[in-house]
Amino acid sequence: MILWLDPYSNQFPPITQALDDPNGLLAAGGDLSPERLIAAYRQGIFPWYSPGEPILWWSPDPRCTLIPGQIHISRSLRKAIRNTEFEITFDRAFIQVIEACAAPRHYSDSTWISAPMQSAYTELHHRGYAHSVELWQNGALTGGLYGIAMGRLFFGESMFSRATNASKIAFAFFARQLEKWGYALIDCQIENDHLTSLGANSIPRAEFKQYLDTHLETELSHRWHFDIDKEDVVRTE
Repeated sequence: MILWLDPYSNQFPPITQALDDPNGLLAAGGDLSPERLIAAYRQGIFPWYSPGEPILWWSPDPRCTLIPGQIHISRSLRKAIRNTEFEITFDRAFIQVIEACAAPRHYSDSTWISAPMQSAYTELHHRGYAHSVELWQNGALTGGLYGIAMGRLFFGESMFSRATNASKIAFAFFARQLEKWGYALIDCQIENDHLTSLGANSIPRAEFKQYLDTHLETELSHRWHFDIDKEDVVRTE
């Protein structure tokens, strides 16, 4: 049985109380206010629900993560990065990115990134928590991702691609940039083939909680601007 959140409090139950089936379901209800969302991410909790459902809050075990310096860039992706003309930016088109991530995919007509979710994360963007990565080709937005930055952690939310390898290239540049800035971890939430091909893997929730306890309070001083190039990204270890 899950807890219904107090609408007048931003407190969540301990993540150890999340269900095993469905994996990680912790609580329901509440709202998508910036204060509640920030409180959730600081505890390793994120919202994920379909339109027409109450807001559902999750903390799965295990947790899909990626250490920025351990991103896997395959030979074919290196070739694509070297041979493709593109521009990478931060925060130039946050609303366009989240709208693109919310667009129905070829395998589904629905989206979990509803209008209220888009509004909530756009407000977090205005407050300096949510950021977007954009990949441009010939002036057109063809790939990108968005998520939440706190301390030395980045909590990824979604990515999209309108051209072959666009989201993978954007993610590869982003991971290398976070590595340069000293970020400890990218939270990928739930494992899938796309993420594992880039080097993401699942760790126990307790280990993920250790990252939260260790790295959330570390303030990093950097500008959200790419200062790496293709050779920085495709380097071999």
